Amino acid sequence: MGDIVNLRQVRKARARSEADRRAQQNRIDHGLSKSQKQQAEAVKQAQKRTLDSHMRQGSEIETLP
Repeated sequence: MGDIVNLRQVRKARARSEADRRAQQNRIDHGLSKSQKQQAEAVKQAQKRTLDSHMRQGSEIETLP
């Protein structure tokens, strides 16, 4: 006779392997390389510096009620 198989465990194992496969594909599709991350961070910092340089100094911003 064959081995007894718990179908619930087989279904869960299949679902886990499918989720792992999808996660791997998403990492490939949506992941960024190290240089791309560094470039994005540099752009973000440059935009922040530009925005900060255009802010008025010493003036209080009044809020409307």
